[in-house]
Amino acid sequence: MKYRILLFILLCGSIVHGQNSSKRALFIGNSYTAVNSLPQMVADVASSTGDTLFFDSNTPGGFTLQGHSTNATSLAKIAVGNWDYVVLQEQSQLPSFSNSQVESSVFPYAHFLDSVINAENPCAETVFYMTWGRKNGDASNCASWPPVCTYPGMDSLLNLRYRMMAEDNHAIVSPVGAVWKYIRQQFPSINLYQADESHPSVAGTYAAACTFYTVLFRKDPTAIPFISTLSTTDAANIRTAAKLMVYDSLMKWHVGAYDPTANFTYAVTNGNQFNFTNTSLNATAYSWNFGDGSTSAIENPSHTYAAPGMYNIQLIADHCGMADTTEQNVNILTVGVNELSLSDNLTIYPNPVATLLNVEQDFSEKITYKIVSITGQEMQCGNITQTEKQIPVSGLSDGIYFLQLFDNKQSLGQQKFVKIAQ
Repeated sequence: MKYRILLFILLCGSIVHGQNSSKRALFIGNSYTAVNSLPQMVADVASSTGDTLFFDSNTPGGFTLQGHSTNATSLAKIAVGNWDYVVLQEQSQLPSFSNSQVESSVFPYAHFLDSVINAENPCAETVFYMTWGRKNGDASNCASWPPVCTYPGMDSLLNLRYRMMAEDNHAIVSPVGAVWKYIRQQFPSINLYQADESHPSVAGTYAAACTFYTVLFRKDPTAIPFISTLSTTDAANIRTAAKLMVYDSLMKWHVGAYDPTANFTYAVTNGNQFNFTNTSLNATAYSWNFGDGSTSAIENPSHTYAAPGMYNIQLIADHCGMADTTEQNVNILTVGVNELSLSDNLTIYPNPVATLLNVEQDFSEKITYKIVSITGQEMQCGNITQTEKQIPVSGLSDGIYFLQLFDNKQSLGQQKFVKIAQ
């Protein structure tokens, strides 16, 4: 007599995302970042909510990402390491230029700097600072590149190119330009620009600060009490814009898209040996708890249970202190289940089967059956009687299954069959 393990699987999951009240950010850009000291204003916003932002910056006027790619100060600050975020802001006009210009003068340097950031700061995320269109478009480049002649034309191109940079480099976006656009449409009395119709006013920098706070801390900006030198009404409207455009759609800007996600599958061999396949994403360390006192840090472990019982299998997938947890409960019942064969008076046919599986065996007036997958997942159940010995299987996907028979919950055995297409 062979002994088998009957598996009944309950899948469940829980997510644990680390939430820190302290962040470290490096700002690499130019005057759009330097004017009104955007990094300091983000720190002031954070401080007013009880959070802390430690920051540094390098923001020479007119600088491009290409310039930063060879700038000793920028590279040295990136190499300090320990940053949670490194913010990259391109020169205000370049990302709105023609495809050929952007592909040669912007994208390669965005990628280079992101690569340096990843090499020097394995736990950091690159943040692309989406800027805004000039108040009435870019008059200086209108003749040579008409799409930037108006604010909508220039702004839409900036929006597109910053999202492309983030997508291509698996980075996130701080969509300041999108928040500015909403404010221009919904609260036109708020002046976001200085007199040059390019650089931000205090209100414009405050909008950027609320946007950055939302992205870096993943918190609702409407709870920010800091208002800088703005009126209470203007500050509240700007915070509302940041909530609607950023906080309510964080994943649109890839905020959280690269957090670790725990997941796994398994196969059962030799009765009670589990071979686990780790399908987690964005993780670099793993912690397994098999529910019987045994643990493992191997990416794809195997484990054998020594006794029957209900076991909670837990996997924690971690990257830089941010973790995601998933669980699967397995109830293992070790019973004397004889895997019946033709010689044991059990016949199932046809095998392979497409639509109806016939069962022939000497049994009592009524028995119950279960069909389980090769991984132990219950797919179908029902009754078999002396007069009704056919089991419909057309709803099953093609594959290998086990038919398990029970009499008053006592196992009578199981038999393997193959489901094929009709």
